[in-house]
Order: sequence, then structure tokens, then C-alpha cells
Amino acid sequence: MDGNVLGEFLRARRAQVSPEELGMPGGRGRRVAGLRREEVALLAGVSTDYYVRLEQGRERHPSEQVLDALARALMLDDDATAHLHRLARPAARRRVRRREQVSPNLVRLMAGWPATPAVVLGRCLTVLAHNALGRALFDGHTHSGDLVRLVFLDPDARAFYPDWDRVAANTVGGLRAAAGIDPDDPRLIETVGELSVKSEAFRKLWARHDIRQKTHETKRFHHRLVGDLTLSYEALTVNSAPGQQLVVYQAEPGSPSEAALSLLGSLTAESTPENVNR
Repeated sequence: MDGNVLGEFLRARRAQVSPEELGMPGGRGRRVAGLRREEVALLAGVSTDYYVRLEQGRERHPSEQVLDALARALMLDDDATAHLHRLARPAARRRVRRREQVSPNLVRLMAGWPATPAVVLGRCLTVLAHNALGRALFDGHTHSGDLVRLVFLDPDARAFYPDWDRVAANTVGGLRAAAGIDPDDPRLIETVGELSVKSEAFRKLWARHDIRQKTHETKRFHHRLVGDLTLSYEALTVNSAPGQQLVVYQAEPGSPSEAALSLLGSLTAESTPENVNR
């Protein structure tokens, strides 16, 4: 990944804040998108020279107070602020990266939820394990086992996700969050490299440096077997395996989506849970 990730993040987020949002004069004569460097410096209470050195990578050790001031100046939310702090205080690089393996206990737990789709996602949003209904929910696509590539490389992704623009932005934001934790992860580098070449939409979203931690949301699907589904999900951190997330979907009780999900479950009743070691 880029050796000046902090500076790249600051530049990208500076370009997304308009002066008017902060009560500053805008106008047509501005030659840069978003805020100027000196305006960010003023808002954060640091010198312009110091801020320029941060963006250029010549200053790499800002204090916690400076980082918080920059977050306020750039109107960052909590996830993006935490990401900014991680970029400025990177964890020690891991010399050995183990294969992503899902605990058999977690696989058995998911198998006990026959009416609830559940998947375990890895660092780069690859599907490491799923129960029968979780597999059925994403089945039938070229990249059913890789939710990032499904969104950007599958020809039917926009039909599967009726709110594709929002799903795409959130997916890239989740991948950006992973990049802040371990920017040298070979799988991450491979994923970003491939998608940057193959998908213009991915390239544009990746350049924004938006951060979206996967937590909870309502998402619409158009499934090839049962039609429209509106499902809410909760993403839970797997404490025994840092970087993994257990994502559990459910439909509103009594809704058409619950009936459709039940039908999908009956079509996959003979399936067994799967643990995919990577």
C-alpha cells in the first residue's frame, strides 16, 4: 500500500469538505476541491507548514490532540476518526500471517439457526463459513464467496442489490477500515489491485478514503429463487479470531420477506454448514 497513507487520507478527506459547510466563503474562484491546506490548518489550530508536512509525509508523529483537531476540521465521524488515529499510530507489522480459519464451535452455532442466514467474513470480506441459509442467500453468483468481488465484478450485482450504489460505498468503506488495521496484508493488496484494474466504480470509491465499519443496517436483495428480500443484519466481532465478523441476517416478523426467507430455507433444507479455510 501507499507509504504515505496518512497524507493520502488527509488529502482525500479535505477534498470532500466544502467551505460552506464550515461557514467559510466559497465561490467560483477556488482552484481546489474542498478545503485548502491553510484552511484545514486554521480550523485545526496548527501552522500551515506543519499541516503541509503531514500531507507530504515529512511529519509522521502528530499528537492525539492534533489528530482529534484534524478530525473535527475535516468533519470525520467516529469510524473515520478512529481510522485516522490508526494511520498515525500503526500497530507493529505482523511477520507471520496465518490462514483465516473459523472455529468449529462457531460453525456448529450457526448450524443451529436454520431459519437465520449467517456468514463469517474475513478481513477482506471473503466468506469463510456460512450456514445453509447464509450460503443460499448469496448462492448463484460468480463470486458468491467474496462479497467485495461480488459487488464490483459480478455482472448481476446491480440486480441482486437494488440499492447498489449504497452497498458499493459501504463495501469499499469496510475494506478501507481493514486497510487501516493492516495495510500490508497480501490478500488486501491483491484485492485492491485487481479491483482497481477491473472496476472504475471501485477506483473512484477507493480514492475517497471513506470509512464504513460493518455494524448493522437494513439491506435489500433481489434473489434469483425467491424474489425481493428486505433483511436487517448485525455484524458481530469474533473475539477469538481478530479480523473476523459474524454477520446475522433477519427479516421483519410477518413480512413478505420473512415468507420469502422461509421459502428459501425450504429449498435448501438438505444443505449442511460449511467452514471454508483460507
